[in-house]
Amino acid sequence: MSLDIASRVRDVADFPKPGVVFKDLTPLLGDAQAFAAAVAALVAPFSALGVERVVGIEARGFIFGAAAAHALGAGFVPMRKPRKLPAATIGVDYALEYGSDRLEMHADALVRGERVLLVDDVLATGGTLAAAANLCEHAGATLAGAAVVAEIAALNGRARWLREAPLHAVLRFG
Repeated sequence: MSLDIASRVRDVADFPKPGVVFKDLTPLLGDAQAFAAAVAALVAPFSALGVERVVGIEARGFIFGAAAAHALGAGFVPMRKPRKLPAATIGVDYALEYGSDRLEMHADALVRGERVLLVDDVLATGGTLAAAANLCEHAGATLAGAAVVAEIAALNGRARWLREAPLHAVLRFG
């Protein structure tokens, strides 16, 4: 099944800047069977862990996160860039290679002790996923784990996942 999913990922050279090979998941999203297979593979390791909420990281993590929440019978929580949510928020700032960014979610989105699965599309350097985990833990949630559709192994983002909760990637690219 993974081979079929992988064939639906398109490499786009020099995007968003020269030297970067972007892993474009839109062909995967456009193929109903491949998308369903990707979501099933994304949630499989977590199906028996009592996940109560799936937190999807902006923006493509919303697509896979909402589908994962549906598959797990869990609620969905969007984690967004600053000033995108209408009610009171909590947030975390984090470092990027050339600057910083911030993630926010509604202050009442998670309940203390709730089992949460983080979902994003691609794991690259790991900074965004680590920041998202920090924010969930700050809110009092218990991390069941994190799941991504694709991991760029050469960027070693997994090394920033400093938790006992599992980190699952459906696909791994060099």
